[in-house]
Amino acid sequence: MWRIGYSLGRLRPHILPFLIWLAAVAGVGFLFYHRSQRFEILGMAQGEVRQVAATCTGRLKSVSVKLFEEVHKGDVVAVLDTIPDNENLEVKLATANAEIQRLTAELAHTQETLLAEAANLETDRTAAQRRFFVDVENARLRVLELKTHLETDRAMLEDLELNAKTYLTQNLSDQNDTAYYELKKMKGHRDVLAKEIEENQRLLEQAENNLKQTEQRRDGFASQQLQLPPVDSALEVIRGEIKVQEQQINELLARREPVVLKSPIDGIVVQLHDRASDVAVWRPGELAIRGQDEVVPAGESILSIAEAKPREIIAYARQHQLGRLREGMTVQLIKNTEPAQIANSRVAYLGATLERMPECLWEAPNMPQWGHPVLIPVPPGLKLLPGEMVGIRGL
Repeated sequence: MWRIGYSLGRLRPHILPFLIWLAAVAGVGFLFYHRSQRFEILGMAQGEVRQVAATCTGRLKSVSVKLFEEVHKGDVVAVLDTIPDNENLEVKLATANAEIQRLTAELAHTQETLLAEAANLETDRTAAQRRFFVDVENARLRVLELKTHLETDRAMLEDLELNAKTYLTQNLSDQNDTAYYELKKMKGHRDVLAKEIEENQRLLEQAENNLKQTEQRRDGFASQQLQLPPVDSALEVIRGEIKVQEQQINELLARREPVVLKSPIDGIVVQLHDRASDVAVWRPGELAIRGQDEVVPAGESILSIAEAKPREIIAYARQHQLGRLREGMTVQLIKNTEPAQIANSRVAYLGATLERMPECLWEAPNMPQWGHPVLIPVPPGLKLLPGEMVGIRGL
């Protein structure tokens, strides 16, 4: 008995370290298990990026924004001239004007024929109604004629002013009488043409008012009189041809108006990303923003606009982390930059395919890394900048 008690007494000092070792092993196992249920990855804040593209092929007349400039939705960012260099609208306008003159002569002949036939009608009502219709068509033709003259003169005035500027630039150092006389002659021709444009504009306004008055008289006559059967087919054919010419002239005039491109969102002008994979071969400033006088095909981007406030965080999970990730789970976002913040969000999307991670998320700059994309919305109150790194921890 004495020996047993003696042995237990000797073992007691050795039991305590053993128990402490067992507790440490259990604690390490618990921490390892707890850590295995969590994960930590690095994400990058990003927002929506919109491309402002050419709606049709044309030459950039102006680009009113610069790289990294802040813009608002609806701001004008670029103006596109859609008239090709090899297309002469003045010739087409002259052709349309000649066709209008032909239709005017044909309408006059038809009018004479209708007036002659009206004398044989039982009453003057049909003849009067026809005269109202003819007056309207004559007034419409007059408006179209003045429009074509006006636009042709404006084009000539633009060319004249351009020639004068070119001549002045080329002969800036030449102060002889010949240069002075040529400039004076150009100025006189320009003043005459400008006065003619002003007079034609006044005549156009009068013609448009006259068209409205003739249409009112025609409609007033029709409301007071019984509706007669359609007039002869010859007048209907001329009306159809006049409508065709009217549409053609309106299209030509519309093409003289430049295409105005506006910002679709509030944001900041950033570099174009059409050739992101070729960034290594870019020259300084290349593909930042399309420049003035550059020809842009239809559908090609002119500049990019990124949202100033990120909407989401993109991260990439490794293969061993996929088992601990699921859509809808709660995660903790940790922002280490000033002001430091911690917020909770959820996993909105978990990619099913393996993708190459952005270079800024690589652990080593010369070692590409791959992962499954994870999309997490930025919660309200978390202040982030586009491209800012955010720690993501599973809860």
